[in-house]
This record gives sequence, structure tokens and C-alpha cells, in this order.
Amino acid sequence: METGAGWPPSPFICLQRMGFGMGQWITNVFGMTPEAIGSAFMQILQYTLETVKLFGFTLLFALPLGLVLAFGRMSKFWPVQWLTRLYLLVMRGTPLMLQLIFFWFGLKLGSTIGFSRMETAILAFSLNYAAYFAEIYRGGIEGVPHGQWEAANVLGFSRAQTFFRIILPQVIKRVLPPMSNEFMTLVKDTSLARVIAVVEITSIAEKILVREMSILPIVIAGIFYLAMNAVVSKGFSIAEKKLSYYQ
Repeated sequence: METGAGWPPSPFICLQRMGFGMGQWITNVFGMTPEAIGSAFMQILQYTLETVKLFGFTLLFALPLGLVLAFGRMSKFWPVQWLTRLYLLVMRGTPLMLQLIFFWFGLKLGSTIGFSRMETAILAFSLNYAAYFAEIYRGGIEGVPHGQWEAANVLGFSRAQTFFRIILPQVIKRVLPPMSNEFMTLVKDTSLARVIAVVEITSIAEKILVREMSILPIVIAGIFYLAMNAVVSKGFSIAEKKLSYYQ
């Protein structure tokens, strides 16, 4: 059987074909035929993968970069600390949308080094979110009592061993709540990528809205974002319970 944008059929279409006569009622209420609703749902579902890709790659690059920036922010070598402070100020003090426009239209990454629109969005998102993660990491690290560093030194631990074996597990526990907020914000911020014509959930929903003259595609997109953030929230809840032994 041939598949397409309208396959599999939505439950509304099935009801209509079964003779329940709901097609006209659905059209009157939602401003779209059952076939159009099913098609819109499948199109938005298809481009959910682009949103997930942007979300995943941003975290892949931003999380380790944020840790490096956190150490730079806490560095006692003033040039490193000053440059890190400047970077954090710029990335947190200017809108992400403007940064996207700057990277694509200002630096012209597409024409100069061959970046695609999605790759440019991943770069901009990663650099932006790394700045926020850096401050979260810094707060977590500085929140661990300094006496633990001294005790580990007395026991013969190197600074690297102290950090990864003693400090880092406590930092992870401390930063989970603010990290969950940033993760959920990132899910929603992926919609900003449409400013450089990256096709994702919101942009495809807007196109369907213009074509069908109905607000329902935006509602469907909102449900998709809500579902993704529900998964993120649940994941952090599980992680917090597993790390509850660090008090």
C-alpha cells in the first residue's frame, strides 16, 4: 500500500469512513478537514526529528564547552578570567535570535566554509548555551565546601582525582535542577532556528497555518513541544532520585 503525508489515516478519518458523520463537524470546529488534520500531524511529526537533532547536538557540544568555560571563569590567571567573563557577557547579554542572524548572514558561514543552515544553528546554539551551562557549573563547583579539596589533598589525591572522584558527583547533584530548566528552555528555543530558514516544528506549523487558515497546526506543534519537555522533566526526576544519596 502506498504511503504518503496522509498515511496512516487519523482516527477522525476512520470515524468518517465508518459512517459516523463526524467529518463536517470536525471541519466546522477546527477549520480543517479530517484529511488535512491527519496530513498536518504527519508533517509536524516528520520535522520533529529536525528539532530533536538540533537539541541533541547542541547538548553534545555545549555541555563540555560549558565546563571548560566554568574553569576559565574561576581561573586565577586574570587574562583567561577576563576573556571568559567577556564571552559570557556577550553570549548571555544578547538575544539568541540575533546571534543566529549574525552567524548566518554576518559571518556567512554557509558561503565561506560551507556550513548548512542546520550546522550554523547548532554552532550558534552550542556557543550560547555553553555560557549558561558554565555559570551553572561554576555555582555547583563553588558550592562544594573547600575543606573537601584540602581533605583530599591530605589523603594524597591529585587535583584531577579530587575533582572527578569527589567534587564532580556532588556538582552533578547540585546542578540538576537548574540544568533541567535550561534543557526545557532549549527544547522551546529550537523554534528560533526558523529565523535562518531551518525547517523544524514551528516553521512547518506556520506554513500549514497560512495554507489552511486554521490555528490547529500551532496547537499540534505546542503539543509536540509539551510532550518532549515532559520526557525531559521525567528524565531529570529519575536522575535526581538516583542521586538522592548525595545530600
